Amino acid sequence: MTTIGIIGSQFLSTPEFPFHQFPVTYTRTAFIDALQSVGAQVIIIPIDKALRNLPHYISLVDKVLLTGGEDVSPQFYGQDPHNLLGSTNPDRDRFELAVIQEVIKQEKALLGVCRGHQLLNVALGGTLYQDLSLMQTPTIKHLQAPTKSHFTTHTVEIDPNSSLNFLPAAYHVNSYHHQMIDRLADDLVSIAHASDGVIEAVEHKTKRLMGIQWHPEGTWDSIRDERDIFDFFVNHL
Repeated sequence: MTTIGIIGSQFLSTPEFPFHQFPVTYTRTAFIDALQSVGAQVIIIPIDKALRNLPHYISLVDKVLLTGGEDVSPQFYGQDPHNLLGSTNPDRDRFELAVIQEVIKQEKALLGVCRGHQLLNVALGGTLYQDLSLMQTPTIKHLQAPTKSHFTTHTVEIDPNSSLNFLPAAYHVNSYHHQMIDRLADDLVSIAHASDGVIEAVEHKTKRLMGIQWHPEGTWDSIRDERDIFDFFVNHL
């Protein structure tokens, strides 16, 4: 049985939020359900600021999943913050960037979803647009909220020669992001894009690393193709 390590998100509680003002490590139950539905066992790996336990954590799993969340801090790709930058968590960025390097070192597989897709690009030397408005050409609506994630809202074009060739060439996805890949890392190739040119999926040229910009965990139980993404990750990547 394949063991997937999901890197935990952090809920940094304040007096206005629950959990008695204590920070919380969590992941979306939908990720766990989707992975278990295709035969995986799942553990959640907490953020370790000191990084001392990271090699051991990665040694315990076969593959790693990076999930969505805060904006990636632009300090990690050599930019100052734009005034449209959202909330960031540099501690999480620093840990997950180290996770990617440790996954590569241990020759494991990795899937990045939304923020994880963007962070994979940053880890390998690419950059991000800090907001959709910074693209030179008009964009479609990539932040579909308040529309719920189990609805799909726009089409992406899938490269038929890529690892995602089991998906339809014109594929409808949900969309919850305002940041996106700008300069693609040299070791990555774009394998899906939206009609406005936004990169919607990437894979590494030689290693088992993949990123997707949409959220298959929102639709895996209603759209078979989305469940197949998790099946590919667990059983084939």
